[in-house]
Amino acid sequence: MHPFTLERPSDLPAALAFRAHAGREDAPVEYIAGGTDMVQLLQEDVRTPERLVSLAGLLDGKIDIGPHCLRLGAAATMTEVAAHSGVVEQFPVISQALLASASPQVRNQATMGGNLLQRTRCPYFRDVGYAACNKRSPGSGCAAIGGENRWNAVLGTSDSCIAAHASDLAAALVALDASVEIRSAAGERSVVLAHFHRLPGGTPHIETVLEPGEVITAIKVPASPAARRSHYLKLRDRASFEFALVSAAVALDVDGSRIQQAHVALGGVGSKPWRVPKVEAALAGASLDDPAALRQAAAHAAEGAQGRGGNTFKIELMQRAIVRAVETAGGRA
Repeated sequence: MHPFTLERPSDLPAALAFRAHAGREDAPVEYIAGGTDMVQLLQEDVRTPERLVSLAGLLDGKIDIGPHCLRLGAAATMTEVAAHSGVVEQFPVISQALLASASPQVRNQATMGGNLLQRTRCPYFRDVGYAACNKRSPGSGCAAIGGENRWNAVLGTSDSCIAAHASDLAAALVALDASVEIRSAAGERSVVLAHFHRLPGGTPHIETVLEPGEVITAIKVPASPAARRSHYLKLRDRASFEFALVSAAVALDVDGSRIQQAHVALGGVGSKPWRVPKVEAALAGASLDDPAALRQAAAHAAEGAQGRGGNTFKIELMQRAIVRAVETAGGRA
């Protein structure tokens, strides 16, 4: 492991003064909270920061549910949120996504803010034995494009990177129109989560809109009838402790058997949590009892998708996942 200095500031303003960065591979100073992903990256020499700034004890871990909004403090753990009765009842897709993630031990430690900032599971990024990874070493190339790419993205990719975003939670939150509260020494701002993660383009090592000295302090999710009727479907190689090949987060506002409004986001297939507005538009007005209409709507998810050989199967699989998740959320599965 690369040697580094661990800073333990006494309060959040002191931590912000270090102007550490997150979600960017060339940052010499980084924040660490639960550390479940960061520690792995340090052990594997994927990350070699000069300094880590601990946020332990400095961030809010509260879970607050009001009539209009769910607010999750950035330090709330995956286990705490997944088990919260209000989340289970009013935002089931969030609880389901969290319980489908990692292992109980990891969920007990990992935080909400850290989950959104976890790094890709692309094996070429995680293994420093491969020199060509633009996300880890900008300008070095992308070994996944011509290599083993079964785990990689088919949406939102570029000639520089086809790594898939790893977070189950992020897909669920994007489907529910969540936003993140961000704090720096200069003040606070709010960013819609769908716009928080960046497409790789020519700079895949820059993964989020966070600036140096900014940290996520909370996640806010609007309450809605659709959020109550929501479902997370995760398709993976094994039943537990595995990342998604394809996942679908669906929330429905339904009148009888007729879909009034649909919210759909995909995981495992995009370079960021992937919202599919054309699928949502096609589902509006469709009947839950009309499988052909659901399949026709789901087909829009494939627009713009690009398979690279080993991951081409995801294009068909994600359409099937959407249909199944819609049927489950609508009580038809």
